[in-house]
Amino acid sequence: MVRDLVRLMLALAALAPLGVAAQDNYEIQVYGSQTVGRDTTMFELHSNFTADGRRTVQDGLWPTEDAEHETLEITHGWTPWFETGFYLFTYVSGHEGWQWVGDHIRPRIRVPDSWGWPIGLSLSTEIGYQRPTVSQDTWTWEIRPIIDQTIGRWYWSVNPALERSWKGATVNQGLVFAPNVTVGYDVTHFVNLAAEYYGSYGSITKFSPYDQQQHQLFGCINLDFGPMWEFNFGVGNGWTPATDHVIIKMILGRRMGF
Repeated sequence: MVRDLVRLMLALAALAPLGVAAQDNYEIQVYGSQTVGRDTTMFELHSNFTADGRRTVQDGLWPTEDAEHETLEITHGWTPWFETGFYLFTYVSGHEGWQWVGDHIRPRIRVPDSWGWPIGLSLSTEIGYQRPTVSQDTWTWEIRPIIDQTIGRWYWSVNPALERSWKGATVNQGLVFAPNVTVGYDVTHFVNLAAEYYGSYGSITKFSPYDQQQHQLFGCINLDFGPMWEFNFGVGNGWTPATDHVIIKMILGRRMGF
């Protein structure tokens, strides 16, 4: 088991020279360390509406204000510690209609429960394409360490993600630091309230000026409908010129055994 896990981590690391899969407004989620169970498939719908964002076409990019971003995520668990996710991104607006905008694939591994670690730890890598009408970088890559822990009613997770453009306007930036963090509290067995932070600071060798960085904070509610379901709803505020200012998001997920 340990030997297989080491081999898989080396294989994922070997992808690093390839190329930034920024979540943007398509998949707004702080990952937990748990992977989908073996022979189980998770279907998730990410619905994100930008109430206050970019209003005009800029640098060839479609506006984000009043646009709905619908993302289908399908994740299958191959072993108790390895899964693969696939994303289908779409953009919906009154002007453009419903448009396909890209696809990503995301293999992920985690430290097995049998190791008995006090924290959860996993590593995902995400590679994919997005159309130049929604991103100046068309081929991107992301590597995302995930560290989390549950302490009584409290839960926290940190995703210190590194992103890189493989083809596009920001290729010369190299690795970009884009951390995500959440802290949540179980009000009841059914209701969890959480704060989620999403940032993008620029190149790890030299952060971008503050007004060019992205910073968003979401207030969220997570509902526990049982182990086969996932539900997250949140409203977020971005406070820099480079960030959409108001986004409403919802994640609905269902696990199925195959």
